[in-house]
Amino acid sequence: MKYEVTHRTSYHYSEPVTLGHNSTHLTPRTLAWQHCLANRLLILPAPSCLRSWTDYFGNQVTYFTVEEEHRELIVTAISEVAMEIPPPPPPTSNLAWEEARNALDVSTVPHAFDSPCVRRDDRLASYAAISFAPGRPLLEAALDLTRRIFQEFKYDPTATCVSTPTMEVFEKRRGVCQDFAHLEIGCLRSLGLAARYVSGYLLTDPRPGQPRLVGADASHAWLSVFCPGHGWIDLDPTNNVIPNMRHVTVAWGRDYGDVCPIKGVFLGGGSHWMSVAVDVVPRGGVC
Repeated sequence: MKYEVTHRTSYHYSEPVTLGHNSTHLTPRTLAWQHCLANRLLILPAPSCLRSWTDYFGNQVTYFTVEEEHRELIVTAISEVAMEIPPPPPPTSNLAWEEARNALDVSTVPHAFDSPCVRRDDRLASYAAISFAPGRPLLEAALDLTRRIFQEFKYDPTATCVSTPTMEVFEKRRGVCQDFAHLEIGCLRSLGLAARYVSGYLLTDPRPGQPRLVGADASHAWLSVFCPGHGWIDLDPTNNVIPNMRHVTVAWGRDYGDVCPIKGVFLGGGSHWMSVAVDVVPRGGVC
């Protein structure tokens, strides 16, 4: 399938902004099953400086500066993405989770350590241990943990904000996709496994007879667990699925802070508020 993804972010300020510097992660990655065919960034007011580079994790980052005085900033990313069916996890993913942990080379896969938004914790290790019985295959255990988070935590966009600590989410048993991704990452890292944060989008138009997935019409988040001998396996605890053609991958890193869609600093502005709208629309049928 081909999808057109439109991600529009609007900032509104009570006082004029005289200078703004921003960086974005808004370009979908190209993977074996996903190809970013086109991407353009529309910025109003027009930036005085615009440049792109690839970060440590292989994500495309676009930086821009707006020097024109403004009370509104609108950033619209429009991407065309071709998707194929991702390959299923191979038999090597049946490796016992302890073997996977012991085979992990943290010099090449550093995602087993604490990061600014995700800290290892004995309480998370105890929660994960219910799924990770001794000798249980890594993928089977990770899928069970994904299922439990889906069933035991309530999706509630009013319960948390972007800076809510993972352990607060764990105690409240509610949050959003970002929180659930951080939570499962924390559980896996607390067991000595490597897990990374993935940002992206969901197809907003469900197939006939299937329910609408939670997280549509906004940026979505999930995670990947590392399986030695295979690589990264994606998991979506918000919807209890292995991500597939409905998930468009934009960026990955240690946690949300590494892949925030837009972040920056500005002078002036007074109070401000933000609105986000995302559409993922099928275009052109089968590739």
